[in-house]
Amino acid sequence: MTWRFDNPLRTLTSDEQNKTAMEVWEAESMGGIMENNNRLPQPVVYLLVLTIISAYLITFPLWGQRPTAAIYEEFVAAMDSPEVQALPNDAARMDYLLKQASESGSKYATPHINHPISMDDLRTIRPQIEALKAQGVVLDDYTVVGNKVVLANFEGNLRADGTQVRQQPWWDIGYTIDIFYVIYFCLAVLIVVKRLPPNSVQPRHGNERMLSDAEIAELSVHGQKRRVA
Repeated sequence: MTWRFDNPLRTLTSDEQNKTAMEVWEAESMGGIMENNNRLPQPVVYLLVLTIISAYLITFPLWGQRPTAAIYEEFVAAMDSPEVQALPNDAARMDYLLKQASESGSKYATPHINHPISMDDLRTIRPQIEALKAQGVVLDDYTVVGNKVVLANFEGNLRADGTQVRQQPWWDIGYTIDIFYVIYFCLAVLIVVKRLPPNSVQPRHGNERMLSDAEIAELSVHGQKRRVA
């Protein structure tokens, strides 16, 4: 099968093969259902592109990161301070802790907002965080799941002390695979469509006459003039 690449967005097939394909197309009865060689409507193409872009943005790895124990370490350290205990209720105490973390330039200021926690939940996970700190582990390797602090299920490189990094990367390998397969799908569909006769050529059904490229162009010009008028 001959390939041509001089105008890939029009056709990837030679004129001879396109002519043969049209002859086969016109010879098929298709059960009485006649199908023209029309383009896919542009709104459908735009919708497909919008869907793909939206899916990538929504599933971006950084947007789905889980809260780590390190996020709440400074909350645990300050929750029994006189300033916090002097506040009238738990809501005021949490607001105070959040404000203090933000004003002190905490690197977890954004995760605090993305992963809010109540004072009751903080009291629940506090013993677990303190136990992990006593062991000298890296709190970023542990995630908070409900009322439990568990070792993250990510497996990264080894540190100098032999422990394994268990922190979620900013870029997930599954995201790379997803991008590859979406690009592969789009290219495959494009190649399949462009191996067909160009949409400027329409099959003849019964006594219909197939219009030439020049006739189609002339009809298109007249249609534009009619719309302008």
